Amino acid sequence: MAKLQPVRGTHDLLPAQMRAHSHVINVARSTAELYGYAEMATPVFEFSNVFSRTLGDTSDVVTKEMYTFADRKGESITLRPEGTAGIARAFISNGLANELPFKAFYTGPMFRYERPQKGRQRQFHQVGAELLGVADPQGDVELIAMGRQILESLNLRGNITLELNTLGDTESREAYRAALVTYLSQYKDKLSQDSCSRLDKNPLRILDSKDQGDRDIIANAPILSEYLNAASVEFYDALKNGLMDLGLDFVENHRLVRGLDYYCHTAFEFTTDALGTQGTVLAGGRYDGLIKTMGGPQTAGIGWAAGVERLALLLNSNPDAPRPIAVIPAGNDDVIRREAMVLTNRLRKAGFAVDLGFSGNMGKRMKRADKLRARAAVIFGEDERLARVVTIRDLDTGEQSTVALQVMEATLSKIVNAGLEKG
Repeated sequence: MAKLQPVRGTHDLLPAQMRAHSHVINVARSTAELYGYAEMATPVFEFSNVFSRTLGDTSDVVTKEMYTFADRKGESITLRPEGTAGIARAFISNGLANELPFKAFYTGPMFRYERPQKGRQRQFHQVGAELLGVADPQGDVELIAMGRQILESLNLRGNITLELNTLGDTESREAYRAALVTYLSQYKDKLSQDSCSRLDKNPLRILDSKDQGDRDIIANAPILSEYLNAASVEFYDALKNGLMDLGLDFVENHRLVRGLDYYCHTAFEFTTDALGTQGTVLAGGRYDGLIKTMGGPQTAGIGWAAGVERLALLLNSNPDAPRPIAVIPAGNDDVIRREAMVLTNRLRKAGFAVDLGFSGNMGKRMKRADKLRARAAVIFGEDERLARVVTIRDLDTGEQSTVALQVMEATLSKIVNAGLEKG
């Protein structure tokens, strides 16, 4: 029988990986709270039109990457490929238009059928934030500042760069779209098949093409910033000034676009030089037309998302597991073992992380304590039981003392706190 393996494009998060994964999420969550973003969760699957309507029928996500299936009643269901559409659907379904501005933080698994590679899986995890109901560029500044603070708090490897562009308003994008189609139509016979299919329906998506032939053509294409009207220039200037006020450096990338009609104004990405071609670590933009496209009221919106796996790869060091207290029964007498369990339970209720090996002599249990990097050992044998004391050994210094049971927690607290002060 073949050895059982996870499905291609999925992976197990073993304890060390899970610590890194949780660290990324916890830093993002705590930072989002500082900005007033409350955590919420949406289902991992939705009716398929939630995504096909929002991501566009010609997008790679919809045409090639979505996990879509019919349920037992024949309804078309899709595992979520991203988080924004679910948040927008929840905003409409729960009638939250009277609770603006609406600030949401989320985290969870997403699913895309694409070629697995470093930092990218078919089941992957994201953290994200959405701000609904704020049309002012200050909302964009806040979201970008939050993203920057999360990345700085994670202390990632490599150099992180904020890349920024404007998509302008609807009028500006329509003028640019016409100019882009005119330019690209000259090279229709040289464009890739995917780009040819997008030329009439969604030409801005061609600017995202990874095909080298397409990229050579795109290099000389018109730039969106040349088609901005006065209102769009004013919005973009306010955004850039707001970022500079906060000391947030950025570089302008005029090829950074979003292809769908409900996107407008701000598009941004934080990129790193430490992951090769897969350099984007956090990306977002403004989508003032999304809620209306989905059948809700006209509502301004902006958000971002970041891949947890990719951020975990960039951590300078993996977070250490908590250093436990090791309870060591001296002997295998059943009474000693039972009372050691009682002591263990007492310490856990007092807030200590405690390891109690379930078998082995004292030497083997001490080796286990060393392997777990235990901070201290609580040794309990027949002599300690009769005298109602415990022997406590500081496993960093080797110092050992016998203390009454009444002061066991206080003695351990001093040892643990001394270690934290040194660390």
